Amino acid sequence: MNDPRLPNLTSRNFPTAEEDARTLESQRYAGPESAYRLAFTDTNFLLREELRTVRMQLELLKPEMLQRELGIESTIVIFGSARILPEDQARERLEAARSTGDATAAARAEAALAMSAYYEQARRFAAIVTERSAKLETPIYVVTGGGPGIMEAGNRGAFEVGGKSIGLNIVLPHEQAPNPYITPELCFQFHYFALRKMHFLMRSKALVCFPGGFGTLDELFETMTLIQTGKSRPRPILLFGRAFWEKLINFEHLVATGMIGAGDLNLFRFVETAEEAWDHLASFYGFDAIPNEETNNV
Repeated sequence: MNDPRLPNLTSRNFPTAEEDARTLESQRYAGPESAYRLAFTDTNFLLREELRTVRMQLELLKPEMLQRELGIESTIVIFGSARILPEDQARERLEAARSTGDATAAARAEAALAMSAYYEQARRFAAIVTERSAKLETPIYVVTGGGPGIMEAGNRGAFEVGGKSIGLNIVLPHEQAPNPYITPELCFQFHYFALRKMHFLMRSKALVCFPGGFGTLDELFETMTLIQTGKSRPRPILLFGRAFWEKLINFEHLVATGMIGAGDLNLFRFVETAEEAWDHLASFYGFDAIPNEETNNV
């Protein structure tokens, strides 16, 4: 019988980095003012300007490794305003605004209540994606920017049907805490916007945009540009709420002035409901195609 204390053919020849780091914790030279610390445990060293390329590499690598370990290959990205509220919260704010007699505040609260319909659609869409794709050979996971509003709705929809979802948070001057519906092991924090953008698109099979502001427009136009220029393969881009988007952006004017080609309008599609959005994705990818007996016998 082999003695478990003896080395075998797979025994390590050297201590792990973690073991060495623990060994040095009690060393007198391991204090905050000391250069004796291991380079990979020395935060002051890692945060130096010269180490930016290393930090960028780590920020790309960490989410990539963890998603691979969890078998995440395909995602659907949900973008939209962080300011859109759930209907119940929007109604409470409207009642509060009306009680003050401030007509301007009441008008804004009424607009917020109308926009809350998009929160519910994002929540429903995420639930549909999570439930129905679970039956696919490669499940699809919802990914959001990890914050409140439409982002919260996306993670919440997946959570409520027992699924996992991803949150790609970013450090901002005003704190953006992760919403409570993100799967903890898939809740990431970014310093570099560029690396966060890469992770949004690396696994995405579709981009679903709800009404939003500068951040939403940034991601929307960046994705359309990558597809338009051939830097990224074509994938569905769905814009929830035709009335909102056509009032916000005069796409026809861009065509008429020659700023884009008429064919570029095919880069995106308007949808109004979660079911319509899923139906388009199912048609594009053949998610719901079930072979019949005749096909099976071919």
